[in-house]
Amino acid sequence: MSRIGKKPVALPSGVTATVSGQTIEVKGPKGTRSFQATDDVTLTVEDGAVSVTPRGKSKRARQQWGMSRTMVQNCVTGVSDGFKKELEINGVGYRAQMQGNTLKLNLGYSHDVDFEVPAGVTVTAPKQTQIVVEGSDQQLVGQVAANIREWRRPEPYKGKGIKYVDEYIFRKEGKKK
Repeated sequence: MSRIGKKPVALPSGVTATVSGQTIEVKGPKGTRSFQATDDVTLTVEDGAVSVTPRGKSKRARQQWGMSRTMVQNCVTGVSDGFKKELEINGVGYRAQMQGNTLKLNLGYSHDVDFEVPAGVTVTAPKQTQIVVEGSDQQLVGQVAANIREWRRPEPYKGKGIKYVDEYIFRKEGKKK
């Protein structure tokens, strides 16, 4: 029995869900998200909540049960609250600024890095050393944040680079004489 799959996904006020076949479409204040479930589970909307139940007792049906419920929960959270990743830039002369739909990064290279922000994601730079990535799609928000971080990953000696705000950088001791 899936402990996650058993719980119904509550729909907050202002969020509606419609099921047609194996597709659920969730509408809310931050947009619309949809999820295509496999044939191993059944999706139903009743009493302001979405329930996911497995079809049969097979191992695949039980695997899809919890995963499908989590994907529906992510759709509901995305259209109601949205997802957010915060990045922090450490290093002398390292900075970021937004220019239109482009994030300009000075990361110690001989050239500036221009990062084009994809549709469906909002990137802001409240400070020169802080980047905030927001959107309704959890996977896209995480991928954009990872792509920005990839330009200069934090190094273990001084901690210079782009890191997540809640990330811990394991520090190494430098050379000794």
